[in-house]
Amino acid sequence: MGYPGTVTELTQGLRHGGYLADRGLATTLLVSLSLGRPVLLEGEVGVGKTEVAKVLAASYGRKLIRLQCYEGIDTSQALYEWDYARQMLAIRALSERQLAGDEAVEKLFGPKFLVQRPLLEAVQAGEQAVLLIDEIDRADDEFEAFLLEVLSDFQITIPEIGTITARSRPAVILTSNRTRELHDALRRRCLYHWIGYPAAEREVEIVLAREPGAAEELTRKVVRAVHRLRELDLAKPPGVAETIDWVRTLGFLGERDLTPAAAGDTLGAVIKDRDDLELVRENLAEITSGA
Repeated sequence: MGYPGTVTELTQGLRHGGYLADRGLATTLLVSLSLGRPVLLEGEVGVGKTEVAKVLAASYGRKLIRLQCYEGIDTSQALYEWDYARQMLAIRALSERQLAGDEAVEKLFGPKFLVQRPLLEAVQAGEQAVLLIDEIDRADDEFEAFLLEVLSDFQITIPEIGTITARSRPAVILTSNRTRELHDALRRRCLYHWIGYPAAEREVEIVLAREPGAAEELTRKVVRAVHRLRELDLAKPPGVAETIDWVRTLGFLGERDLTPAAAGDTLGAVIKDRDDLELVRENLAEITSGA
């Protein structure tokens, strides 16, 4: 299945997969897919940045390849590794004469002993894949510089094998929660879109798209309460993902209204910090009032 040719078609395709994209995001994605440019998505935690890549891949029959970044990630964890255990078994199976010859290197460092990591896998998959580079802001400066080089050429050199070049480029989506500033070089390489908290009515639509069985009136009350929570001085304000979890939790428990008691019992679905929990409990009546 090919990617769509218009913003409207892409918006509808994502909606069919349960993701409601605004026109700005859909336009950015369409340009990215058409011109082969990576997209950098920034925004608050839990607003659906990672979900964009997941739904895009699922909606258009592409393989999702995810590179989860974290502090200390290095190139071998992103590119490839050799299967040392299998190589040792192969060495034991070779005779002394075979080990002394050049063919031993070819046998031990050939494709069958190569363990693909996300970037190499994406290079070989090409346009049949969506490469998600998740939370790039958690990686260090050196890894970001290395990633910039890979995204520029989409080719990887393996000394023992040679250079592997992508026949076609995969769709590339990078996400960042802005725990640190990314370098200008990476930003210039990408198209950019900011995903913020949606307006209340839009958030109701998003929740009902993800949870079709949810009661609309309860959903509206939960969304209003979540918007009030975001106005508090919380260390970890709830994102859309937490709104969906709260609605799902209340529905599972058979609650039909967001009463202070029901909210208090289920705060763990929406609040994920101890100090925040205490602050919310102190203001629970106000948060659920009129919700």
